[in-house]
Amino acid sequence: MAGHIQDRWYKTESDANGKATRVRSDRYGIGLRYRARYVGPDGTEQSKSFPDRQKALAEKWLNRIKTDMDEGQYIDPKAGQITFREYAEKWLGGLTSDQGSQEVVRRRIRLHAVPYLGKRSMGSCEPEHMRAWLNKLALAVPNGTYRRAIYDSVSSLFNAAVDDKVIRSNPCHPKSVKAPVPEPRLIKPWTRERVLDVRAGLPGRYAATVDVGGGCGLRQGEIFGLAEDNLDFATGWVHVRQQVKRVGGTLVFAPPKRGKLRDAPLSPVVGMGLREHMEEFPPVAVTLPWKTPDGPLVTFKLIFTSGADKAIWRSYFDDYVWKPALAHAGVIPPKERGKRYAAAPDDGMHALRHFYASVVLEGGGSIKALSTYLGHSDPGFTLRIYTHLMPSSEAKARAAVTSVFQRIHPVADLPAAA
Repeated sequence: MAGHIQDRWYKTESDANGKATRVRSDRYGIGLRYRARYVGPDGTEQSKSFPDRQKALAEKWLNRIKTDMDEGQYIDPKAGQITFREYAEKWLGGLTSDQGSQEVVRRRIRLHAVPYLGKRSMGSCEPEHMRAWLNKLALAVPNGTYRRAIYDSVSSLFNAAVDDKVIRSNPCHPKSVKAPVPEPRLIKPWTRERVLDVRAGLPGRYAATVDVGGGCGLRQGEIFGLAEDNLDFATGWVHVRQQVKRVGGTLVFAPPKRGKLRDAPLSPVVGMGLREHMEEFPPVAVTLPWKTPDGPLVTFKLIFTSGADKAIWRSYFDDYVWKPALAHAGVIPPKERGKRYAAAPDDGMHALRHFYASVVLEGGGSIKALSTYLGHSDPGFTLRIYTHLMPSSEAKARAAVTSVFQRIHPVADLPAAA
């Protein structure tokens, strides 16, 4: 057993003959009787008190502390006293992912976890508290996919707390804590007519963004970061090398998502449209920090810029350029006087990437090639998103079966409806 147990109700005194005798202390019958004490690995004394008739429990506690020390699993009981809010700020400050991803995680934790768990100590967080939090989260955030992202961020925070020896186990891991289930989402690409209608509703200096998004599959930030040097009209390629993104309230140039540099085929027709756009709106040299607000300054001659010849802010573009075009095409209702446009979560510029994918697959392009063009992490991810768009899969299945059974049932003998 590590340490020792102090009996607060009794003390040892020497009588006139020098014999040690146990006598009642001034605290006899008052408060918790036993105080288990030990010295932690850092040299500080730790203790825990137990009531009368629970000395065996105190001994068991000390033995468990000794076992944890011997096995390297010891956790300072005081470490778990830090509140969720305090530990969250410490954890968020030490994230090593790119700043854009860090901002997303900060927003999830601060908006959806701290208000519910912030005052609770980390050591007191139990599975029951996670279940209660998830119930409240379901009312505040209807979208299951976003709830799952929030849950994953909170679970990662608790995983870090386990690694830091703040808590013994992650309260999100027990089977009784059910992680939110992402909502299955079947991509329904825009029609050609809708793409052209939205394009027609955009101001002239932004119309060609539809060509790049729907004709090359670039993300919104990659469209805004597209530079003159990225276009190779002679060989028919778009070199995706940078994007414009917001980091900490500042626009920066940064590599594409997950740092995946890639090339996408440039259609001669799309290329012609971009040439015409560049003749009317010549590329503008724009200088921004690289990756972080305090990063080195870099300059690109951007194809698309604001009316003031600066990099485009996504928030401004979405509200004042894109949504009016959606309204023009009848995708969302016209804006009411004094109100904002209706939300359009499935009809942002990302819809152009889905349209591009549908066109490539319809034209016989492979999932592997499409995955490369889109800059996805692996072809399996692309397949999961767009498998339902692959053309003629059912026709191929029918043909394969027909080739086997046509000797029994000749095609010529089949009913006309077949």
